[in-house]
Amino acid sequence: MIYVNSLRHFFERHGFGVFSRLADRIGMRATNVRLFFIYITFITAGLSFGIYLTLAFLLKLKDMLYTKRSSVFDL
Repeated sequence: MIYVNSLRHFFERHGFGVFSRLADRIGMRATNVRLFFIYITFITAGLSFGIYLTLAFLLKLKDMLYTKRSSVFDL
């Protein structure tokens, strides 16, 4: 049980934030979006996991390209 909790905390700390960003964009709770993807993963035999990884990669790439600058002097 301790191993499961430590694994869960690791993924919560180092997660990609795909579902929270998607939930903010849609205007829903992040838990509802996570549950939706879990159910879709079981139905489609793991196809949505590939979609999740693709979204995580694209969000990470977007964060690297478009950084928010606090002032004009940061250029």
